[in-house]
Amino acid sequence: MSLISIVGAGPGAPDLITLRGEKILKNAEVLFWTDSLISPKIAAIAPKSCELIRTSSLTLEEILPLMINRANQGKRVVRLHDGDPCLYGAITEQICGLADAGIEVEVVPGVSAYQATSAALKTELTIPNLVQTIILSRTGGRTGVPENENLEKLASIGASLCLYLSARHVQEVQTTLLKHYPADTPVAIGYRVSWPDEWLTVVPLKKMASTSLKHELIRTTLYLVSPALQPNKNRSKLYTPSHDHLFRSKK
Repeated sequence: MSLISIVGAGPGAPDLITLRGEKILKNAEVLFWTDSLISPKIAAIAPKSCELIRTSSLTLEEILPLMINRANQGKRVVRLHDGDPCLYGAITEQICGLADAGIEVEVVPGVSAYQATSAALKTELTIPNLVQTIILSRTGGRTGVPENENLEKLASIGASLCLYLSARHVQEVQTTLLKHYPADTPVAIGYRVSWPDEWLTVVPLKKMASTSLKHELIRTTLYLVSPALQPNKNRSKLYTPSHDHLFRSKK
């Protein structure tokens, strides 16, 4: 059976792709890549003899037949997605279409933008006694979200909230978030995090929209809303001398 590898390219920097992903790329004979979102330097990991097919302007109906054709020729086919393909990667429809054609798929995870952003800020998003939940979501926009996942319901939890694909609706997003988070809650705004032209800042929630509009952010932008971005000295029980567990007795 033919096999196609769906590989997560990571947030942008070539050295943030996984070792497994890099190995598969180095052996690719045909590479389908989202050229509008992935650095050419990552696509260049593939051999010079590799056929490169850009997909930013193609529909699923155009991409699938090409993937099936190359796989049926016995080629080592790689589908390269930005970030982690399991998050807003639209891979389900590709996997289903390939399965109908009798083609097997493997999925290689990648580093997501929220992880790269948190790392760049040297911040942990789960602070003991403050916040222990991370929500990855997006505002409705043109494609919508299920009603039980609307932003107001998610914001009411007060967790670390990572919003993708929301920059075009930032004013509406800010208005909704202010109903549930204090106006001074830190918001990290990350544009093309880990790319050479990365722009990353932290502002109070009340300035989330004005900052985004000032810098004309409409795409490839992540918002990370969290009380965990505030300075704090909360510590976990895991490394507390008085806390015992399977590998350490209480002192």
